[in-house]
Amino acid sequence: MAPRTPQFDAAVIGGGIVGMASAMALAERHRVRLVVLEAESELAAHQTGHNSGVIHSGLYYKPGSLKARLCALGRDAMYRFCAEHGVRHERCGKLVVALDESELPRLEELERRGRANGLADLRRLTADQIREHEPHASGIAALHVPITGIVDFPGVTRAMAADVRAHGGEVRTGARVTRVQRRAGDEGFALHTGNGEVLARAIVNCAGLQCDRVARLCGVDPGVRIVPFRGEYYDLVESKRGLVRNLIYPVPDPRFPFLGVHFTRMVGGGVEAGPNAVLALARHGYSWRTVSVRDTVGLVAYPGFWRMSRRQWRTGIMELKRSLSKRRFVADLRRLIPALTGADVVPARSGVRAQAVDPRGRLLDDFHIVTAERMVHVLNAPSPAATASIAIGRFIAEQVAGVVGIPAGV
Repeated sequence: MAPRTPQFDAAVIGGGIVGMASAMALAERHRVRLVVLEAESELAAHQTGHNSGVIHSGLYYKPGSLKARLCALGRDAMYRFCAEHGVRHERCGKLVVALDESELPRLEELERRGRANGLADLRRLTADQIREHEPHASGIAALHVPITGIVDFPGVTRAMAADVRAHGGEVRTGARVTRVQRRAGDEGFALHTGNGEVLARAIVNCAGLQCDRVARLCGVDPGVRIVPFRGEYYDLVESKRGLVRNLIYPVPDPRFPFLGVHFTRMVGGGVEAGPNAVLALARHGYSWRTVSVRDTVGLVAYPGFWRMSRRQWRTGIMELKRSLSKRRFVADLRRLIPALTGADVVPARSGVRAQAVDPRGRLLDDFHIVTAERMVHVLNAPSPAATASIAIGRFIAEQVAGVVGIPAGV
């Protein structure tokens, strides 16, 4: 039988914002024939559709890191994309608040990082100046970050998908990849999905919570394991939304790659409070009731999980207590907004973060993107991946062009 010619230059696995941005860059800049394969029935079903909807500034990230570079590029590209495509967004700014003297050195380090990352418009605030921006906020000092914004990331993803289709690409939902076969020579791969086989010369793995498993399907050892952390939110009741004008964050704990519970005004209305960060017992574990035997067994069988647990057990217990007790959650929120009471918030949605953990138990902080023969695997893309998605997509497109020999961008 004669070999079958691949119908696509590239198959992008994952219809979240990073996968769609990668597809958009490949379609626009390299004119490739491509298909996006999304396992769920809709795009942006998991991390993209469950995050806080913040366009991040680049304040937190180590200067020179992939996060810092791509966040700065992606942030500006995201604002332009939203304006050009009519996606709801607002450049509203945020405060990062130091609550006591012990947090001032960390606030100074954040300011140093921010300026090193090109944030020339940062402004240090006194306690009185904090109240000018956020009348109900507590704190002895703060950083005002004007370039931070809020956005509808699922709306961004849908607009990207429309752009991909306009450039001749295909976007298929309900197309979970179950098997990948490498084919001889230039024939690439056969990807078996729930709605048929796809032949492609190259693979881009942007599968988020399943990215390490997809890498193994492709015959690649990812070198890390995804550990899911659930973030739980509360909503301010309508009568109390006036307690928060825009975004109010604490100074983050550098020992843990999460920002702490904070307040976020949403672009569609309302104010969210949270999230915490607790271990999820399923990769799609949006509540305590959702438990996956496969996912849980995979965790406890991974030596890196136990090494991580030994390092982070104190923080884990604190987050667990906050998850199980509204009183504790509200107590932490009241450190930022003392006027808040338990009656002012109601349980809201949750999200699950795909956190890569290496065999030594370290939580990877930077983006982790690995190339293999005719493949690019995105194996760690936590926040600010949504903000940086357009820049990440362009970075990935260049990687694909390099491994497959696609002509340079136009």
